[in-house]
Amino acid sequence: MHLCRSWIIVIAWTSGLIPLAAHALVVYKWTDAQGVVHYSDQPVPGAEKVFTSGAPGNAGILGQTTTGPSPAPTPQRPTTSLSSATVAITSPGSQQTFTGGESVPVALSITPEPKAGWTIVWSLNGAQVQNQGPDATQFTLTDLARGVYTIEATVTDPGTGESKSAEAVTFNVMRPSVLSPQHK
Repeated sequence: MHLCRSWIIVIAWTSGLIPLAAHALVVYKWTDAQGVVHYSDQPVPGAEKVFTSGAPGNAGILGQTTTGPSPAPTPQRPTTSLSSATVAITSPGSQQTFTGGESVPVALSITPEPKAGWTIVWSLNGAQVQNQGPDATQFTLTDLARGVYTIEATVTDPGTGESKSAEAVTFNVMRPSVLSPQHK
């Protein structure tokens, strides 16, 4: 009687392990010279060991391999790089004319928002505009003499050394002449 009871215990114990064994099967995966992917339950030289879900009706690969632990996915945060940014001078307008003693508002648009530390260098007719902070996107030019002016801006990311220039804008300043008959 003890022998029969022992067999019942062994059978019950092994029948409890069968679902566990079927739950995690090992399959070997490799790609041949023609690019065809093969799967086998026998190891093949160069094959990758893949654990599969062996539950009845489900033969999907779980994607776990023995080539090393897969890293946790890192959340993708949008990063602003200068190469993907749009840089444009929004004021003054191209060929805009300022008359009298008007000051000239200057503005730069950077989309998306610039990173902290990006520097902006402004040039007026090829000479650097002084007294502007390294991140000034807006300022005003005053007391400009009569003439044609070209304003330019270059944005630089000191961390990467990358720079991007806005398209230059040409504008005009007209002032009444002392010799003009309209000037009294």
